[in-house]
Amino acid sequence: MEFELVCRLKTIYNTLFRIICEFMSYAIIKCGSKQFRVQKGLVIDVEKIIAEPGAQVIIEDVLHLVIEDKQLIGQPLVSGAKVICELLKHKRADKVMIMKLRRRKNSRRRAGHRQHLSVLKIVDIVLEGVSSDGN
Repeated sequence: MEFELVCRLKTIYNTLFRIICEFMSYAIIKCGSKQFRVQKGLVIDVEKIIAEPGAQVIIEDVLHLVIEDKQLIGQPLVSGAKVICELLKHKRADKVMIMKLRRRKNSRRRAGHRQHLSVLKIVDIVLEGVSSDGN
């Protein structure tokens, strides 16, 4: 009984969150080799950016943009659109273990890798002077 109630509440919450998010400004950006759906105030981990913590970073690789009631799809990029971010810090991701094993030959190789990341906070989404705040 309680489990069903929790599942229903979670479903209702997720549905309401999706409805609210539809009316917010967001952008799909390309940073490094990955794509991210970002909106104002969101904090994301991206591949390392060469800059000092506290610096302002402008990302101009915007693939898709929804601002106010305008929806723009880039071909491949939206011209005049940019996302203004603040670089919070640099960090390293969790270790990924790589194991190479040749069976029945007593041959094993083990190595690890930690990716360097930058933590970005999205400050604003701008389209040719129009901010996501409507200013």
